[in-house]
Amino acid sequence: MKKYILFSVFTLMVVPLFAQQTFRGMIMDKNNSKDNLGVFGANVYWLNTSVGTTTNEKGWFEIPYKPEYKKLVVSFVGYKTDTIEVNSLKPLHHFITEENTLDEVSVTTKKKATAKSYLQTQNVFIVNSDELLKAACCNLAESFETNPSIDVNFSDALTGTKQIQMLGLNSPYLMISQENIPMVRGASQVYGLTFTPGTWIESIQITKGAGSVVNGYESISGQINAELVKPLTDNKFFVNGYGNLNGRLELNTHFNQKLNDKWQTGLYVHGNYRGEKFDKNNDTFLDAPLAEQINVMNRWQYANNEMGWVSFLNVRFMNDEKQTGQINFDPATDKKTTNAWGSEIKTQRFDASAKVGYVFPELPFQSMGLQLAYSNHDQESYFGLRDYNIEHQSVYSNFIFNSIIGDTRHKFKTGLSFTHDNYDELVDINSYQRTENSVGSFFEYAYDNAENFSLTAGLRLDYHNLLGTFVTPRLHLRYVPWEKGVLRASVGRGKRSANIFAENQQLFASSRTININSSGGNIYGLTPETAWNYGVSYLQGFNLFNKKGDITFDFYQTNFINQVVVDWESRGVGTQEISFYDLDGNSIANSFQVEVNYEPFHQFDVRAAYKFFDVSTDYVSGNLSKPIQPKHRFFANASYETSKKDNGGQWKFDTTYNFIGEQRLPNTNGLLAAYSKPYSMVNAQVTKVFSNKFEVYVGGENITNYKQKNPILGADDPFGVNFDSTIIYAPIFGSSYYAGFRFKIK
Repeated sequence: MKKYILFSVFTLMVVPLFAQQTFRGMIMDKNNSKDNLGVFGANVYWLNTSVGTTTNEKGWFEIPYKPEYKKLVVSFVGYKTDTIEVNSLKPLHHFITEENTLDEVSVTTKKKATAKSYLQTQNVFIVNSDELLKAACCNLAESFETNPSIDVNFSDALTGTKQIQMLGLNSPYLMISQENIPMVRGASQVYGLTFTPGTWIESIQITKGAGSVVNGYESISGQINAELVKPLTDNKFFVNGYGNLNGRLELNTHFNQKLNDKWQTGLYVHGNYRGEKFDKNNDTFLDAPLAEQINVMNRWQYANNEMGWVSFLNVRFMNDEKQTGQINFDPATDKKTTNAWGSEIKTQRFDASAKVGYVFPELPFQSMGLQLAYSNHDQESYFGLRDYNIEHQSVYSNFIFNSIIGDTRHKFKTGLSFTHDNYDELVDINSYQRTENSVGSFFEYAYDNAENFSLTAGLRLDYHNLLGTFVTPRLHLRYVPWEKGVLRASVGRGKRSANIFAENQQLFASSRTININSSGGNIYGLTPETAWNYGVSYLQGFNLFNKKGDITFDFYQTNFINQVVVDWESRGVGTQEISFYDLDGNSIANSFQVEVNYEPFHQFDVRAAYKFFDVSTDYVSGNLSKPIQPKHRFFANASYETSKKDNGGQWKFDTTYNFIGEQRLPNTNGLLAAYSKPYSMVNAQVTKVFSNKFEVYVGGENITNYKQKNPILGADDPFGVNFDSTIIYAPIFGSSYYAGFRFKIK
């Protein structure tokens, strides 16, 4: 199979080329006409044909041209669709206008909060800021509550940290990046999603299945890329206040300033605090941790469209502190004693990154870019009598060159990348240190006949000092069998080193002993994880009662060649443990999803999805389904907005329903049932927009007030052998209500 895939990739790369006339141009946002800001992802096609394309990150497009093509259509979600007369091959510069800013026109079309493309080869959809505002999106981990493709779960009963899954696999198997620079990885796998405030996020691109080789070799089940707000397009001043009934308070402020025609800068400050103690289930443990965080980012943006240069510079510092454990725990007197069980997790993180891009002015299809990033993550923590400290220093660089082969039907990306990671861990009394270096090169070829077929074939070669030398092939296909129907398929390979302690920190909040069955590998004595991902997806748009909608069917399988098995099943009389060992047998994750989006009447949107997961692994005790993983999930979201008034006044209503089926629980020798009971949750939010500058919102999470009974095993004896806070399959706190406001000056 691997040889066949490699042969197919190289065959496609040397496909015969034919010359063809092309028409090019740049699509810009009229709201930023003085800044000539390009619009990324706009659809461009010739009227009454299936010949189309999308704009790149700089707003440029290139489309095949024939003399009989006279009218070009430009469309973008939330913007007026324009039809442009084309009489020559002179490059086009066109401004599009938001539908809600048309001069003296009553707007009747609602801007869509999510967008699925019929033109992109990969299975990608975009979540914009409107979707993020539908829920209490306090950080990146909470940005997926209204999205059925991402599952949000709690990792343990103490820290309240939310973890995400896609295609039935945990977040370490995803590549999570910010502006295409890998971000949540290594030491930050558990808490890293909470380090990006929700107000900093402009949009999120979610890719299912094998990602692009341009972004690295680690992605296995997909990629999540968060685009941050830009100083050029963000509000000059923005403030957001938030508070909920479980004691959490937040404040976010943005300050943006245009320095001259080329430079803009922004200062973004986030703070959150929880100082109130809650123990609603009377188990003597805090239901939510005491916490405080300060997070500051300074962002610089440079654009010289005449010369073709664009760049971003970011510097960020964050300090995050959490205290959890028994409600009477006092760190000043009880730290590392048996007076009371408690834990503190203190993290300091520094990030710096730079992106420099150059678009050749006379060749808009040709560009090059350089990405550079450095981070230092320092976490000091203890859990009862156990220590866990980790310091992770990371360096990342990636150079990318984009161009065409013959004409714009045949595009390619190629480049070089380098990564450096230095880990220093303390686990109880044991020290683990390692350095990882990798150097890689990649080539990605894209073919698009601009009508009904496109493909992206990528190959990268990497040398890694611990993982060895290896090849990563990936292939994506797209075919349009009929109008508004898109069939996609993908296959790809991923490889990663498992950070067994950083990714499973909840184990320290238990009495489990750690058992590593070494196989002689270079990382904790274990070998790297390698997997193939295969997927097919079909998207069909439709009109029902003169209203637009779409339905999507997805099936993906991840097949592990090797996996570091995290075994929670070992439990003897008077002892419990967690074991890590290399896979000996099969580990397969099957994921099926059907999703429907429909607008039954004006400005009322409905989204529903059913998901089925079949995830199983060969453990030493036999083949078992993945613990704490429901096989069946159902999701529904309904949102309605009133028409916007002249003064900007508007009401917005949003409700989300989740059904979570039964889940297999790890072996507890009878302390818990073998399976959890199914349950449902409802979230809702109401927003009142008073003007273009000010709005308030109120909402509730888990309104049905479903709570897991006895979430902490052995809570009456936290230093005993049965203490375990890791088996969490449902909410702990119950219902929570919140309120907030947003004020902005454009």
